[in-house]
Amino acid sequence: MSEVSIAEAKNHLPRLVQQAEAGDVVRITRRGKQVAVLMSERSFERLATPGHDLAAFLKSWRGEMHARKAEYPSAVDFKNLRDNSGRKQVDWE
Repeated sequence: MSEVSIAEAKNHLPRLVQQAEAGDVVRITRRGKQVAVLMSERSFERLATPGHDLAAFLKSWRGEMHARKAEYPSAVDFKNLRDNSGRKQVDWE
């Protein structure tokens, strides 16, 4: 990761863009404080594309495992993993 001032970025923009295209992230600073980042379009798209949340992933995964008739953990598998005495019981179903 490179770090350059705004003045340097202005004077060397083509070189910095080539660095970003090659996968290097370039931080741009003003008076020593980071104010911007130059990165490749591919990296930006990866960050900007919304991902699935955990609940959606688990629902999809369970559906896939069910379609494959694969066995996956059930409430019985989790029952004796830790001492639950004096704690609220969780319904895993």
